[in-house]
Amino acid sequence: MRPVLVLFYSRSGAVRALAQDIAHGIDSVAGGVARLRTVPPVAPLTRVAAPPQPDAGAPYVEARDLEECIGLALGSPTRFGNMAAPMKHFWDSTGAEWQNGILAGKPACVFTSTASMHGGQESTLLSMMLPLLHHGMLVLGLPFTEPALSTTSGGGTPYGASRVAGSAGNLPYSADEKQLARALGARLATTALKLAA
Repeated sequence: MRPVLVLFYSRSGAVRALAQDIAHGIDSVAGGVARLRTVPPVAPLTRVAAPPQPDAGAPYVEARDLEECIGLALGSPTRFGNMAAPMKHFWDSTGAEWQNGILAGKPACVFTSTASMHGGQESTLLSMMLPLLHHGMLVLGLPFTEPALSTTSGGGTPYGASRVAGSAGNLPYSADEKQLARALGARLATTALKLAA
């Protein structure tokens, strides 16, 4: 079975938790198979090359992951209302995939985490949609038919799943935030499987 790619970058673990719940939502759909991948960190000054794979967790994304997937969930922490530099760096390197239309026509969704309320969740989600649209992807959001979207007091937007984690990652991951992440994963998998058929 062809996978739905869950591609994320996470420093403190908040985005990783969202990614895992989105993957759970993907796997909950009959025929849905999630593939978790991450991107390497970047720094203004490089002292040593990044290891070929992370010490633990999801492996680094490769070009074949984009080619093999039938859908994509993209996640990054918020950095001043935008995606984090490692994720932006990855998308800046996908010119060949763009030119060959590898992702064109595939469904996608986005997710993020912030340290605080009003920390730029919606602008970050919108910024992550831009490279996906340039790649010809079909971007999905969360409809208000998801009850948790109307009751959440933390993260969760119609643009995608989100979480308010606190400045030290100390705020609890709420049931609504978790439910919306799983709902987004299920919606992505359902759409991807229909389009792939």
